Amino acid sequence: MSALAELVDGGVRLAIPLLVASAGELVSERAGVLNMSVEGMMLTGAFAGAIGAHTTGSASAGLVCALVAGVLFAVLQAVLSVTLRADQIVTGVAANALALGATTYGSRLYFTEGRTIPGFDPIALPVLSDIPILGPALFELTAVGYLCVAVAVVLAVLFGGRTGFGLAVTAIGADAETADRSGLPVNAVRFCAVLLAGLTSALAGAHLVLADVHAFTDNISAGAGYLAVAAVIAGRWKAWPTLLACVFFGLAQALQFAAPAFGVHLPTAVLVMSPYLLALVAVSGLVGASRSPAGLTLPFVREARA
Repeated sequence: MSALAELVDGGVRLAIPLLVASAGELVSERAGVLNMSVEGMMLTGAFAGAIGAHTTGSASAGLVCALVAGVLFAVLQAVLSVTLRADQIVTGVAANALALGATTYGSRLYFTEGRTIPGFDPIALPVLSDIPILGPALFELTAVGYLCVAVAVVLAVLFGGRTGFGLAVTAIGADAETADRSGLPVNAVRFCAVLLAGLTSALAGAHLVLADVHAFTDNISAGAGYLAVAAVIAGRWKAWPTLLACVFFGLAQALQFAAPAFGVHLPTAVLVMSPYLLALVAVSGLVGASRSPAGLTLPFVREARA
């Protein structure tokens, strides 16, 4: 495999979890909820998927376990941030710390005889997978990889364009009071948006353990959840730019492995932190001004009506 093909293949593989996680997070933020617990949801989904696959011997069962765990984790986040109107950033960071500690402790208790688990094998699409460079990267994914891409595209179409769903979510995130007066169930939509983010984040975590490495390791997400949140900001809260930002971050992550093949020899620490440095630049506004939803992080309290 050439250096360019290796970079593209690694970039796509690393971008897929970001794609699907950021797709759900985009809906959540467009609805007005900054769900900082994407990292914790990915970790929880990855751990539950690993436990399910290891226990049953079935990768499909592991995927189901991951999705269920992600939704349950999201219920906790939604109750705190939407129902109880707690600070969204504080609860998200605390949830991430809880997930990291719980999954690390749980994995050391459960995986005492090896961490290898059943996973999904790549499925090559005829003809398309033979396309040079792009073919193997895009058309030799696993079943869960294709599912991640499909979910990301569907959510981008549903909530990125001028569909009824997209307009309702955008209206709630822009002005919750006016949306409420027009008859939209603000808190119900926000609650469901957080659950959707939990579902997509868990799917991203399942991809890590069931399609990528076929094993669970401590902190396997390694900050991917934060990159997914950064991609939404870098994409200016728009669907397709967010997806492009995910691809960019995925290629940046892959560069740390492919750099020697291009003759680039930098300290390992520089290569490891490069995706996060690029994320900082992307969200700092240096690449262009952006306007977040006006109601982002603001809890909704219905005013008393005469």
